[in-house]
Amino acid sequence: MQHSTDRILTTHVGSMPRPPELRAMLDAKQAQEPYDEAAFAALVKDAVAGIVRRQAEVGLDIVNDGEQYKTGWSGYIRDRLGGFEFRDVPPGAGNMERGTERVKGDYEGYFADQARSRARPVAARQMVCSAPITYTGQAEIQSDVDNLQAALSGVSVAEAFMASVGPDNVGYQPEQNEYYATEEEYIRACAEAMREEYKAIADAGFVLQVDTPVMKFNALGMELPDFRMRFGKLVELLNHTLQDIPEEQIRLHICYGGMRGPHSEDINLNEFVDLLLQVRCSGISYDQNPRHEHEWKLWRDVKLPDGKVLIPGVVAHTNDVVEHPELIADRIERLANLVGRENVVAGTDCGLGGRLHPDIVWGKFRSMVEGARRASAVLWDR
Repeated sequence: MQHSTDRILTTHVGSMPRPPELRAMLDAKQAQEPYDEAAFAALVKDAVAGIVRRQAEVGLDIVNDGEQYKTGWSGYIRDRLGGFEFRDVPPGAGNMERGTERVKGDYEGYFADQARSRARPVAARQMVCSAPITYTGQAEIQSDVDNLQAALSGVSVAEAFMASVGPDNVGYQPEQNEYYATEEEYIRACAEAMREEYKAIADAGFVLQVDTPVMKFNALGMELPDFRMRFGKLVELLNHTLQDIPEEQIRLHICYGGMRGPHSEDINLNEFVDLLLQVRCSGISYDQNPRHEHEWKLWRDVKLPDGKVLIPGVVAHTNDVVEHPELIADRIERLANLVGRENVVAGTDCGLGGRLHPDIVWGKFRSMVEGARRASAVLWDR
């Protein structure tokens, strides 16, 4: 994981816009409809090459494959794990309201409208664990690695990473586990299976990013002591699972969910940062706005361990506003002044692709690159 040794480096969380024809094929794949596998492979390879090149052109320093081959940041794993079967979810069912009981009193009308707008018009399919979990995605991850390696040829960037879903986000709804006796056993089995993908990414020479949103729907209703207990167990599990991968080759992404909404019941960073800093990784990517922007202040009192790099989101994924470069520079400078300029890499709150129009995505990246340039000029006094 690169440090910002002579200027503020820039990166992002992972997801990038997909070409329309690839997006259509991904939708068919997700729905388990027939699709041309050879044409899909060719589209993915071209899309990865194009997205890597464009990241470099816009000025991003630490790039990835844009997750061009993924049906979703976590949903892609359904094609790479054994032990799951697919069940129909009734039309109209949704999970927007799951775990929101504590905020419904203040936002009852909002959640009712959201539930109606998000209701599935047709039956969807959900993965359910009904047998021991195994990893079966060896060919897929090798293809991912090969495509990114080929795309990086002739492209000048500081570093490349690949994202992989964290073990606690593999089919994270309680009803998706029917085989293991407890949630802890289930997540441990997911971790053991995912270890193979994590290792393949690291063995290829890339930085591994483990995606671990902390405020999934089923965590929104948890009291803080219960959340800390569960997150503490996850930290122990991650450290065990990642023990064979060099720490400097691992970064962790946490966030509060990509759903638009009040987020008034989000956990606060100060309430679990002590546990977070125990994760065996060199980079920590996290939301810094809009609800959590004030949390930069906690680094006045919390010491960042040696060797760790903070990757705060300096642009948001939940709105279409292109942040001003001067605002981005401010966000970078105030954090760098607390933890050291070399320990800050500018990032995004979460993945932008699929959530925002491509024009907005690239506008945010241009603004982030310029904001990092302005912050660098101040922090290095040049």
